[in-house]
Amino acid sequence: MSGEQSGGRRRTGGVRGGRTRRARLRLGTGRARTMVTAMDIRRALTTAELSAAEALFDGPAHEDWSERFLAAPGHLMLIAYVDGVPAGMVSGVEMNHPDKGTEMCLYELSVDEGYRRRGIGRALTLALAEEAKARGCYGMWVGVDTDNEAALATYDSSGARDEGVFTMRGWPLEP
Repeated sequence: MSGEQSGGRRRTGGVRGGRTRRARLRLGTGRARTMVTAMDIRRALTTAELSAAEALFDGPAHEDWSERFLAAPGHLMLIAYVDGVPAGMVSGVEMNHPDKGTEMCLYELSVDEGYRRRGIGRALTLALAEEAKARGCYGMWVGVDTDNEAALATYDSSGARDEGVFTMRGWPLEP
């Protein structure tokens, strides 16, 4: 999972059913400050939007996989646009259990290298958390490599708490 460190201070708006979130972020480290004035965070609703943002993914967006993602209940992708260009994305997946209810898994966060350290990752993470809350989720979680300092800083700046070390096991399944 990728991420970026940010010092974003404020964002406004909401993301519901494809509506736009406009954000004005006062950012910067030390004395230098940068203002990102035209960032829109929108829910991806079409495969064309996913294809246009595929530079933010680990590989190319496949049409059939994109259709399946968008059609699946509880799957969500928010894309941040700066001056109309996809600058970052966050994907989330609702997870349900009979004795726990619904929680949101922050599946992946990515910010284009040219837009990092401007608060975009933080704004996307917070937008996903707001969406999770609006959907009735009791919490949100993310798995992140312990040496991914940029992602850790992004999640910490958006209010995430360290819930302890865990290990992950995987089963590669060949289609």
